[in-house]
Amino acid sequence: MTTPTWILLRGLMREQRHWGEFPSSLARALPGANIITPDLPGNGRRHAHYSATRVADMVEACRQEMLARGIAAPYHLLALSLGGMVAVEWASRYPQEIARCVLLNTSMRPYSPFYRRLRWQNYAALLRQLLLGDAHSQEALILRLTSRRYAQGNPALLADWYAYQQEYPVSRRNALRQLLSAARYRAPASRPAMPVLVMAGAQDQLVDHRCSQQLARAWQADCLIHRDAGHDLPLDEGLWVALSVARWLGVAAPEHELKTTSR
Repeated sequence: MTTPTWILLRGLMREQRHWGEFPSSLARALPGANIITPDLPGNGRRHAHYSATRVADMVEACRQEMLARGIAAPYHLLALSLGGMVAVEWASRYPQEIARCVLLNTSMRPYSPFYRRLRWQNYAALLRQLLLGDAHSQEALILRLTSRRYAQGNPALLADWYAYQQEYPVSRRNALRQLLSAARYRAPASRPAMPVLVMAGAQDQLVDHRCSQQLARAWQADCLIHRDAGHDLPLDEGLWVALSVARWLGVAAPEHELKTTSR
């Protein structure tokens, strides 16, 4: 029996370290799984590369990295936000490579309007950050918009995020290129051929969680909503995500062990 490979894909301007403790929680929930956390071009260790302006090119970058690392398909994808678009495109273009997809708080045309895909209430704050902000204010704004648990701030977490940005800075140009790729992406009309689980946080302040619900309805996919979590589900409720994925797969996860090691 081959070891299942789970590829975790982050969203806009985020890198593998932003997963925090979640990869460990998922590994405990799925014993024997091989957890891979690549960075998209423009982020993390690949911050010096140009970000793609098309989601399809992000897919090719991920496929090339897996090939270079000798990690063979099939892959299981767990993806957040922009990463969810990459997962959907990958599964649609190369269905033979993907065993299943778990999509977290993602949104895409034509299933949701733009003012739900990026809540209109945030436009002013995002524009102000773009024109006047610095790295400190950027990370504070991202935390406020993406986390329900830490919406009022978390100095230690913010210090870590600021350190990541200082070590591997995401340029403004790359941030805009990633935003363009997300804005222009249009999902396929039909669900990818493999099983799909859609998950969302009902308290998402960045993307309306109804985008996930609408996508799940359109594709007749399984859907789970956490009533208290925000956009960054693995940060707010990582244990719930890991256990929910295990239950979806029919895996008897060691819940008592997870609870002793999760935040």
